[in-house]
Amino acid sequence: MIAIPAAVDVAALKDTTLLNMGIFGLFVAVTMVIVFRASRNNKTAADYYAAGRSFTGSQNGTAIAGDYLSAASFLGITGAIAINGYDGFMYSIGFLVAWLVALLLVAELLRNTGKFTMADVLSFRLKQRPVRIAAAISTLAVCFFYLLAQMAGAGSLISLLLGISDWGGQALVIIVVGALMIMYVLIGGMKGTTWVQIIKAMLLIAGAAVMTLWVLAIYGFNLSALLGGAVETAKNPAVLNPGLQYGKSDTSKLDFMSLGLALVLGTAALPHVLMRFYTVPTAKEARKSVVWSIWLIGIFYLFTLVLGYGAAALVGADTIKGAPGGVNSAAPLLAFHLGGPLLLGFISAVAFATILAVVAGLTITAAASFAHDIYANVIAKGKADAATEVRVARRTVVVIGILAILGGIFANGQNVAFLVALAFAVAASANLPTIIYSLFWRKFTTQGALWSMYGGLASAILLIVFSPVVSGLKTSMIPGANFALFPLSNPGIVSIPLAFFLGWLGTTLDKRREDVTKQAEMEVRSLTGIGAEKAVDH
Repeated sequence: MIAIPAAVDVAALKDTTLLNMGIFGLFVAVTMVIVFRASRNNKTAADYYAAGRSFTGSQNGTAIAGDYLSAASFLGITGAIAINGYDGFMYSIGFLVAWLVALLLVAELLRNTGKFTMADVLSFRLKQRPVRIAAAISTLAVCFFYLLAQMAGAGSLISLLLGISDWGGQALVIIVVGALMIMYVLIGGMKGTTWVQIIKAMLLIAGAAVMTLWVLAIYGFNLSALLGGAVETAKNPAVLNPGLQYGKSDTSKLDFMSLGLALVLGTAALPHVLMRFYTVPTAKEARKSVVWSIWLIGIFYLFTLVLGYGAAALVGADTIKGAPGGVNSAAPLLAFHLGGPLLLGFISAVAFATILAVVAGLTITAAASFAHDIYANVIAKGKADAATEVRVARRTVVVIGILAILGGIFANGQNVAFLVALAFAVAASANLPTIIYSLFWRKFTTQGALWSMYGGLASAILLIVFSPVVSGLKTSMIPGANFALFPLSNPGIVSIPLAFFLGWLGTTLDKRREDVTKQAEMEVRSLTGIGAEKAVDH
C-alpha cells in the first residue's frame, strides 16, 4: 500500500503570501528588464508587429508554445481532469490535435501570403476595405474572449494565494494584471512579448515536469496506481471513464462533439497564434516553428494528465471545489501539497507569467489588427507612415487593456479552459472558413468572405449569449437570469458548418468575379514564397 501524505490545508496558504508575491515580483522585474532591452530596436512597424522577422524556428516554436499554453492549459485543464477525469483530458487532446490542422493547412501558406495580420491574407485577392474591416472585427472579438479567460485565471489564482474571496479584492488583482500587460506591450512590442513567452514556456514546462515526476514518484512511477488513487479519493470509478461530464444526456453528448469541433478547428484560426508565423524570416522556419511547438505542447499535455489525476488523488475534488479559486485551483493546491510554500510560490509565479505572456500576445495582436487593418488601410487608405501606425497601435493597447480588465472582472470564477473553448469556437466560426476558402478555392469572392465572417461571428456570439454559459444555471455568468434558448454550452457544432455554408452560398450567388491575376499571384506566393517579405528559403 502506498503511503499518501495528508490532505491540503487551504487555510495554510495564507502564510505563504509574502513568498508567493516575492517570487512573482522577481519574475516581473527580470522580464521587464528584458522587455526594455528588446524595445531599443523597435524602430519600424515590422519591428513592433513582427519583431523584425528576426526569430529562428526553434525560438518562435518555443514562443508559440508559450502563447498557446495559457492559463486554460495549466489551471483549467488540470482542474477539469481533477474534477471530471477522462472528460477533462479531452481538452488536452483537442488542443493538441488542433496543431495538425494548423501545420498542414495554414502555417506556411499564411507566412508566405501575409505581412503582419490575418487580414493581409484574407484581403490579398479580395476587396481590401470590407474584408479588412470584417477580419479586424473578428480578430478583436476572438482576442476579447481569450482575454476574458486569462483575466479570470488571474483572479482565481490570486484569490487562492492571498485567500481573497471578496469580489473587490479579486477585481483589484485583475486590474494589476491588466496594467502589467499594458506595460509589456507598450514598451516591448512583439520582440519583448516573444522573449517573455519563451522564458515563460521554459519555466512552465520545467515546473510541470518537476510536479509530474514528483506525483509519479509518490506512486512508484506506476500510472495504474495513480489512477487507482484518484478513484479511491473520489470514491467514484467513473473518473476513469468517458461521460462523467458529457455523458449524462443526449444534449451533453452533443455538447461534447461541439467542444471537440471547436478545439480541433479553432487553433488554425486564432489571430494571436497566426501572427506568430510572421516573426520568422522564411516559410521553412515557419514550418520548423510549428513542429517545434507541437513537441513542446504535446509533452506538456501529457503532463496535465498526471497533474490532473494527481490533484484528484492527493488533494481531492471536494477540497479543490471549496478553495477560493474553485476548479482553477487544482494545480496550485497540488504544488502546495507536494513541495509546500516554495513550490507553490514557483508554480504560482509561473502561472502568473503564463497569464501575463498570453494576454500580452493577445493584446499586441488586437492592437496590430486595429492599427494596421482599420486605421492604416481603411481610415488612412494606405497613406499612414509606420510611426503613426505604431502610435495608433500603442493607444489601442491601452483601450483593449481596459476592456479586458472589465471583462475579466465580469467573467471571474468561470473555468478558464471552458472560456478558452468559447474563444476557439468564435475563431473557428468567424475566421477558419474564410482562411481555407481564400487559400484553396479560386472562385471565392468578397461577398462569400463577408457572409462567412460576419455570419460565423454573429451566430457564434449569439448562441453563446443565449446558452447556459451566460444564464440559466447556478454556474452561469448571470446565475439569477434565465434566457438560455440554446441548449449547448459551446456553439461550434452549429456556427462552424453555418460559416462554411455561408461562404459557399455568398460566392455562388455573387455575380461579380475577383481579379484572376491576383488569384494566380496569391496561389504562387502562398505555395512558393515568391514575393513574400524575407521569404527566401535557406
